Amino acid sequence: MTATRKPARKRPGPLQWIGYSFGRTLPPSMHEWVRNDLTGDHAVPRHLIRGMVPFLPLFGAGFLLPGPLALRGGVVLLGVLLALFYSAAYMEPNRKRRLERHGLPADLQNGRKIEQFEAEKARYQRLYRSDT
Repeated sequence: MTATRKPARKRPGPLQWIGYSFGRTLPPSMHEWVRNDLTGDHAVPRHLIRGMVPFLPLFGAGFLLPGPLALRGGVVLLGVLLALFYSAAYMEPNRKRRLERHGLPADLQNGRKIEQFEAEKARYQRLYRSDT
């Protein structure tokens, strides 16, 4: 009989993910998932969604305010837009802080983006920095 091994990449459960969205640190066994979450191909949309989770109770409370439904919807929409704006504005510092809290280098970047930057840099050097 062979022993079954757990996969190397482990995802957090729903409660762990909610805690993570509030800034809680995940266990070391999930550091690979954290690295992919913060530097992967779809890190920006994940960051914006994760940034909205702590505000969900406030958005829900906005619908409990007195007044017409359109006014309450407008209040919630304004709150969502404002939260999205600040979440996007502070994306990079938040990403660095999360990486550091999980013991990963703060300057960690997406491998595909690094390769693309290096290719663009080499192309620029070839076109505009030739010694001829």
